[in-house]
Amino acid sequence: MDLSLFTPDSLSATVALPRSKSITARALVIAALCDGDPQVMQPACCDDTSALVDALSRGSGDINVGAAGTAMRFLTAYFATRPGVTVTLDGNERMRQRPIGVLVDALRTLGADIGYQGEEGFPPLLIRGTAMHGGEVSMPGGVSSQFISAVMMVLPALGGGTIRLTGDIVSVPYIHMTASVMREMGADVDIALDRITVTGAYTGNDCLVEADWSAAAPWYALAALIPQSSVVLQGLEPHSIQGDARVVELGRQLGIDTRFDSQGATLDTSHFIGCCCSAFADMSSTPDLVLSWAVLLCLLNRSFRMTGVRTLRLKESDRLETLREGLQRLGYVLKIEGNDAISWYGETIAVNEPPVIDTHGDHRLALAFAPAAIRYPGLVIQDADVVSKSYPSFWKHLQQAGFQLVRS
Repeated sequence: MDLSLFTPDSLSATVALPRSKSITARALVIAALCDGDPQVMQPACCDDTSALVDALSRGSGDINVGAAGTAMRFLTAYFATRPGVTVTLDGNERMRQRPIGVLVDALRTLGADIGYQGEEGFPPLLIRGTAMHGGEVSMPGGVSSQFISAVMMVLPALGGGTIRLTGDIVSVPYIHMTASVMREMGADVDIALDRITVTGAYTGNDCLVEADWSAAAPWYALAALIPQSSVVLQGLEPHSIQGDARVVELGRQLGIDTRFDSQGATLDTSHFIGCCCSAFADMSSTPDLVLSWAVLLCLLNRSFRMTGVRTLRLKESDRLETLREGLQRLGYVLKIEGNDAISWYGETIAVNEPPVIDTHGDHRLALAFAPAAIRYPGLVIQDADVVSKSYPSFWKHLQQAGFQLVRS
């Protein structure tokens, strides 16, 4: 489904944001590792969660998780710990291009029996569950934090152990999120510099899932682009375990204040300053905010440079290239500096209107570029259904906020 977007003159919205799929995934895997029947309360309802739940319920055989990268990484570790269980774990074509060798090597150090069914270092995987052991394992810190989180979560089921991280460590908030969920469900986790030590076993405690801070990013963008907006984002917590709560600080730099009460967060744009000085930010801890914030800063005509973006090459799309392509269709010339920085210093080109945004099967692109319809009425989002991966109700919420959506 392709959608053409037409925006209202004013924005007044109260939005029940989806629950965090990141917390949900961690809690579901931990619950499956626990004895007893711990409950994951208010889980995210999206494609990624469905893929994970389906795989856990089937428990063996041929399992295809589609585009669900989190499920691929976490299930690799989970099934490796299940003695007597044999699984072929696969995904869509893009998943087969996303490396997983670092995780497989770490799990093999702990006794896992995992083989490659195709290209070495990439899915599909043949996993023969076995009686693994705890101990110390070394992993590079500059790869996906999901590899590290996957090993962390299974260590309590193996008697505990230590992960030693080498090199630069990226996406640190996601590692701390994993530790927080593990602690909530009974394990002991200590993170000190480059060492993560896990002791004890899960006690089977329940886990309540927070609302998703990454889903708030397009609403901050909308509030910034529509003067005198009134936006209430229900369910958000000021002291969140999610790194993407950093959007509060990023918004504050633009003059968007965030006020919290029992209902969630209210965005106050009465002090909005929009385009002023250039913005410079290290985004290595919050990669899921990069697309939304880069698009917003261009739309505000505010130059920027972002570093710490190298992990975006290996997401549902090559997000550096697909971001560059999408911004070019809006007339902005984004510079990609190697693999770890992007910048825009005001260079523009002519644009065909209405612009057409190819989402490349990536939900973050659809969410990030939708607010651009405020500057480009009739903007087309191709394959708009892709938002079901993390935020299935996004288009419904936009309609409730006054947007007109035309299917094509």
